[in-house]
Amino acid sequence: MLSVFSRARKQMGRAVVALSALALAACQPIDTAGTAPAASRGGAVQVALLVPSGSGKASDEDLARALENAARLAIRDLGTSQILLQVYPTAGQAGNAAAQAQKAVGAGADIILGPLYAAEANAVGAAVPQNISVLAFSNNTSVAGGNVFVLGQTFQNTARRLASYAQGRNSGRMMIVYDSTAAGEAGRAAITAGAQQAGATIVGQEGYSFSQNGIQQAAPGIAQRAQGAGANSVFLTADTAGALPAITAALRSNGLAPEMVQFIGLTRWDIPAETLGLPSLQGGWFAQPDPALWGGYVQRYTQAYGRAPHPVSGLAYDGVAAIGALVKAGKPLSRPALTQSAGFAGTGGAFRLLPDGTNERALAVSQISNNQVSVIDPAPRSFRGGFGF
Repeated sequence: MLSVFSRARKQMGRAVVALSALALAACQPIDTAGTAPAASRGGAVQVALLVPSGSGKASDEDLARALENAARLAIRDLGTSQILLQVYPTAGQAGNAAAQAQKAVGAGADIILGPLYAAEANAVGAAVPQNISVLAFSNNTSVAGGNVFVLGQTFQNTARRLASYAQGRNSGRMMIVYDSTAAGEAGRAAITAGAQQAGATIVGQEGYSFSQNGIQQAAPGIAQRAQGAGANSVFLTADTAGALPAITAALRSNGLAPEMVQFIGLTRWDIPAETLGLPSLQGGWFAQPDPALWGGYVQRYTQAYGRAPHPVSGLAYDGVAAIGALVKAGKPLSRPALTQSAGFAGTGGAFRLLPDGTNERALAVSQISNNQVSVIDPAPRSFRGGFGF
C-alpha cells in the first residue's frame, strides 16, 4: 500500500483545477480560434492579468509564467490586436493582489483575469468597483459572487456530473466516504447537493480521521454499514496525494468488491499516472475535461513554448478567449454578457459562468481499467439538453 501522508493536503483556499475553453456563442458554444474580434467600444479592451510571481517560491514563479504564456497564446489564437494584456505580480498575497488590482483599474483595465488563490480573489473583488469583473483562477466557491467569478472546476459541478451518470446506471444508492478535514467536508457537502440534483439517493455518510491509523480503524465499520444500507456505489472525496490509495484499499479488503460496489471519485484519479496501477482503483469512475480537446491545447502550447503547459494555465487561456469572443460579438464585458446561457466552448470542453459567480463545465466520465484510463461517457459539446444533469 502506498504511503499517502508524505505531504499535507493543500488548503481549499489555494485549490485550483486544470481546465480550458475557448469562445462565446450566441446560441451554442463555438470555436473562435483564428477569428479577429472587434473591440466592444472605440479602443482596445484592456485585460489585467494577476499572477503569483514575486512570492519567492519557484512553484509560484513557474505557474505565473505558464498563466501569462497561456493568456498570450489565446490572444495569438484569436488573431487580434484588440486585446491589450498587462501583467501584475501579486506574490500570492491578498493585500498585494488588492493593491495591484486597484493599480490596474487606475490604468484603465476593463476586466481582471486572476488572481490564483481564493483569499486574493476575495480581496480583489472588494478592492475594485463592482462593474469590474474578476475572473479568478480558483475553484473555491466560497469567494464567488458579486463581481468575482471562479473559473476552476468546482466540486459541485463534478459531483453533479458523476451522480447523474451513476443514477442512470444503477449506481445511484450512494455512500459518501470523506476525510474529516475542511476539504473533505466541502466535498461531502458538494456530493450531497449533486446527488439530490441528480435524483440519486444518499444511503449514508461516513468520515474517517485523516491518518493511516484513522483509515484502518474506520474502514471495517464503513464497509459494513455500506453493505447494510444497500449501497451500490461509494463516492469518495479523497485525492491521489492524500488518503485515496489507503482508503480504497482498506474498503476493498473489507468486502466492498468491485462487482458489488462502484467506486466514484470527486477528484482526478489519473494524476500522477502511477496511480492508475493501484488495484483498488480498477473500475473506478472520475470526471475530467474532454481529453481530446485538452490535448489540442497542450499541443499548441508546447509548440509555442517548448514545454508542456501547467494544468492550471488553461484557465488563463479560457478567460482571454472568452473575453475575445465577447469583444468579437460587440458585447460589453458585463455580468449579463459573461453569464449568457450558451456559455463558451474550447479545449477543455463547454463551460459557462453562472450569476452566483460559480461555473458549469462539461466533463467526461472516465474509468480506470487495466491500469489505463478510458472515457465511458464523453463530455457534452454544448449546453443544449441540460448536460444530462
